[in-house]
Amino acid sequence: MVSDHERPAESGGQGADTDAAEAGGTGARARSLVLINTGHGKGKSSSAFGVMGRAWARGWTVAVIQFVKGGKWKVGEKKLAEHLGIEWATMGDGFTWESTDIDETAAKARHAWELSKVKLASGDYDMVILDEVTYAVTYGWVDVADMVQAVTSRSPRTNVVITGRDAAPELIEIADTVTEMRKVKHAFDRGIGARKGIEY
Repeated sequence: MVSDHERPAESGGQGADTDAAEAGGTGARARSLVLINTGHGKGKSSSAFGVMGRAWARGWTVAVIQFVKGGKWKVGEKKLAEHLGIEWATMGDGFTWESTDIDETAAKARHAWELSKVKLASGDYDMVILDEVTYAVTYGWVDVADMVQAVTSRSPRTNVVITGRDAAPELIEIADTVTEMRKVKHAFDRGIGARKGIEY
């Protein structure tokens, strides 16, 4: 049973209207937050999916939209999400260097973004995870101003987690928490490919 203190804002309150002092803060808590995991190191999506699990454990309603990895990537976190009843939409068709039709890849990214805007505005979710959405901006498929507008005008209850390399400065500006993953070493550099249970 989830206590009212643990519930998100509009369904009883995420602690948004409680004293922030209990968490070490100095003022009123925001009703929802924007988190960005960026950088060239491993762990951006993994960290987001860790937060996904934590949100679910608090009784939150969560949606995940994947912008790059297509259906052939049988990611372990998707299996977990399905088991937990978390909404998950795999919208991409793989990495750009794997694409056989870049126009189709771009169209899928734009479609994923339109779906994201609906979910951000709906008020149905306590958390929306936009996995690898930064690439849609980097490649020019989605206008960064449109993304900023949709995130900043989202439903007040909806926390947002954004992942992907090279997050645009405009997104970093509106975020509450930004973490940059820096690569020190990666097995891929030694020719070791992605491993089930480690990378996906």
